Amino acid sequence: MHRSPKYMLNNGVSIDALGYGVYKVPAEDCANLVSTALDTGYRTIDTAALYGNEAGVGQAVNRAVAGGLLREDVFVTSKVWNTEQGYDSTLAAFDASMEELGLDYLDMFLIHWPCPERGLFIPTYKALETLYQQGRVRAIGVSNFEPTHLHQLLDACDVIPAVNQVELHPWLAQRELLALHAELGIATQAWSPLARGAILADSTLSALAADHGRSTAQIVLRWHVQSGHLVIPKASSAQRIRENLSVFDFSLSDADMARVDALDQGRRSGSNPNQVN
Repeated sequence: MHRSPKYMLNNGVSIDALGYGVYKVPAEDCANLVSTALDTGYRTIDTAALYGNEAGVGQAVNRAVAGGLLREDVFVTSKVWNTEQGYDSTLAAFDASMEELGLDYLDMFLIHWPCPERGLFIPTYKALETLYQQGRVRAIGVSNFEPTHLHQLLDACDVIPAVNQVELHPWLAQRELLALHAELGIATQAWSPLARGAILADSTLSALAADHGRSTAQIVLRWHVQSGHLVIPKASSAQRIRENLSVFDFSLSDADMARVDALDQGRRSGSNPNQVN
């Protein structure tokens, strides 16, 4: 199995380009699936307070470390939920997540949604800056932030987010946002990289899969990697966990990439960040 290449964040911390996301992974299955992912070669695990499975992530990581894996070789991300936004409540939410995870430190902590109507993402991020300065988290960032949210944040805060985790796939290429990320030095991490599975029926992608002797999901994930995105596909079976990581032993041609790029239609599979509060 080819391991994911590393990507260096703007603060010098390294993260795998391709990780394992546990959104909607049931709490009772999470520990075993994360253990399978770690055994397969994944080293980046993405969870959140909302998912209700932080405990399973922590159990799997601690189990792997007890078995000889170095803790510093595993990158764990979690996120503060909307109802916990605000400076003091974010610090409390972080403590709660760490208790669930059972880890000594967190690799990255994100604001889950900007929730612009709440008007709290700036003090929330200032709490993340405090945690970062205290060394309790190795990197901080945001999720689902649009350009206007990023500009407001950067005008008021000191630490440039290491990551903005957003919905991103061939049907939603987010080119304006990615250009801003490149300008600011923010890494783009794709959630819903397969448009919640809907994109797997796309005829162009199916044709490319046939051409390369790969699954359609592998074509899309390879497109993400070659586009420079960080990506965290979710999988609920050992077979899919292995398949999703098996994208580093082939490549798409420039013509292939252009065919995938042309699929952009601004189509979301999830919520609009301006409408989540």
